[in-house]
Amino acid sequence: MSHGFELESATATGPLQPRNATLALLTRGLDWVNRQVLRASMVALVLTAAVLTYSVLTRYFLKIGTDWQDEASVFMLVGAMFMCTAYVQSLRGHIGIEALSAFLPAAVNRVRLLLVDVVSTLFCSFFSWKSWTLFYEAWSQGQTTSSSFAPPLWIPYSLMSVGMSLLTLQLLLQTATRLTGGEVRGEPV
Repeated sequence: MSHGFELESATATGPLQPRNATLALLTRGLDWVNRQVLRASMVALVLTAAVLTYSVLTRYFLKIGTDWQDEASVFMLVGAMFMCTAYVQSLRGHIGIEALSAFLPAAVNRVRLLLVDVVSTLFCSFFSWKSWTLFYEAWSQGQTTSSSFAPPLWIPYSLMSVGMSLLTLQLLLQTATRLTGGEVRGEPV
């Protein structure tokens, strides 16, 4: 039952396939990077679950405080979330509002999708740039968290920066593919 919010299915329409050889090579390369990042993020999520379980067990049964597990878990979750955004975008797996697409003609929907891709690319480019400035400040100033564990803040900022840069690159490739007349499962867009 649809309520106007749908996942834009990559399997139903297929992801855009570039006709341009350079774009196709870049897309394949980014797909490979995205799959490796996805695997690392899955490991990070399992490690996060193990760290949090360890924390609960040691605090409850052994009455030992753990001051590192919260920040380590947050760092891994932030990393997994930001690093996987490009993979999710490659599948067009982000939630989209499809209430208008059913009523709009196909040509208008193509323009709408292009506009959304361009605006998203611009926003993510800005976010990526700001993330890199946060990373640089944390790195150069030696910033740490305020806890007794005090891990360096450049760690989550670097994960956020790399993740947003990958997402920006993914959006840029998708926009370029759409502009150069990519194909969806062999059918021209």
